[in-house]
Amino acid sequence: MNHKKNLSLWLLAAVSIFATSLVFAHGMSEAEKQSIIDGGNWSYLWLGATHMLSGYDHLLFVFGIIFFLSSFKDIVKYITAFTLGHSVTLIIATFSQIQINYFLIDAVIGLSVCYIAFANIDGFKKYLEIKPPNLLFMITALGLIHGLGLSTRLQQLPLNHDQLLLNIITFNIGIELGQIAALAVMLIVLVGWRQSDSFRIFSRLSNYALIFAGLFLFSMQIHGYWHISSPDEFGFSADNHYHEHLRLDELQAGRQTQHESID
Repeated sequence: MNHKKNLSLWLLAAVSIFATSLVFAHGMSEAEKQSIIDGGNWSYLWLGATHMLSGYDHLLFVFGIIFFLSSFKDIVKYITAFTLGHSVTLIIATFSQIQINYFLIDAVIGLSVCYIAFANIDGFKKYLEIKPPNLLFMITALGLIHGLGLSTRLQQLPLNHDQLLLNIITFNIGIELGQIAALAVMLIVLVGWRQSDSFRIFSRLSNYALIFAGLFLFSMQIHGYWHISSPDEFGFSADNHYHEHLRLDELQAGRQTQHESID
């Protein structure tokens, strides 16, 4: 019985480490930080674009926004609202060095995905029997929260405090370029699919899938927050947790060095 219990605890610990190391992946190696310093402001532009293109939570939210929008005017209006929202908090929070726990922010971002999908299926009227909040206002407000998430990422970078505002603006331009690229692909898929008879079924299943995806992201981020705030409760002591992450960091650095030597 004790053997099975210990095995379960170690499996839980392994899952926890995997989740925090790969799924959340908020840390950066020293080699990556040095490459940013060497690359100057162009490196912030590239990082902003790649962060948006790899930011599945932001992309899911954007996908939810444009799902039923067919008018170019409406697409521009709602995407602009989201862009203004996340740009404002990205710039202000980073420039003012406002830091909020990234797991909690990302958990709320996961819920924002649920919100936009719930609005898409007209859930407020169907299930709550209430008038839905103004969508343009909510997208702007949720954009502010997404901006805090982007700021937590940016503040982990080796920012040049003599050119801080320029670093922030360059990173934000990269974010917008990445968003435009992702948006173009989404629109191509949706516009083509709208001509199909299966779009109605696809739209319903997709938005329910967005709700479940948002809840999954929320639960994973809350798990990550508990994991770093109370590691002993996971059957894995804080000391072992710390040394295991050191081992993973060393392994990642070794792989990076090996990759650079091959190149």
